[in-house]
Amino acid sequence: MKRSVFILLGALAIGAAVFAGSYFTSQRVCVMTMSRSVDDLSWLRDEFHLSDAEMARVRQLHEGYKPQCAKMCVLIAAKNTEVQAALGNGTNVTAEAQKKLTELGELRAQCQAQMLQHFITVSQTMPPEEGQRYLAEMKRVTLGSHEQTEQTMSGDMGHEP
Repeated sequence: MKRSVFILLGALAIGAAVFAGSYFTSQRVCVMTMSRSVDDLSWLRDEFHLSDAEMARVRQLHEGYKPQCAKMCVLIAAKNTEVQAALGNGTNVTAEAQKKLTELGELRAQCQAQMLQHFITVSQTMPPEEGQRYLAEMKRVTLGSHEQTEQTMSGDMGHEP
């Protein structure tokens, strides 16, 4: 009987210690996470091993590009609204809707070209190997958004359309 009590008390003590350790560790992680500055570019420093000078240049380029990016987003959103209005509730794609879709596509292509140019400029501020790796990833993200759908529809992934 005494042995059972000691085993039970020992298990409770171990459980309490594990709980307390987990609780205090999670609290510490939360405090550390919350105390970090909100920096949307910090991942670049970590991922591409950038120095302070390289990071400062990347920040400068990023801040310079943000207004251009925001302008393109506004233009694309407005054109998308025009496309939706031209499509209306109809069951056919009218000539006007086709025109608006073409204009939307042209805006998106222009946006992608501007983004790629920005990424090329940023990549040139990095050490060569890291810059190439960064540019490859940004190309994948920028150009790859429709690739999976296109591959699926064309049968390149082994699926029939």
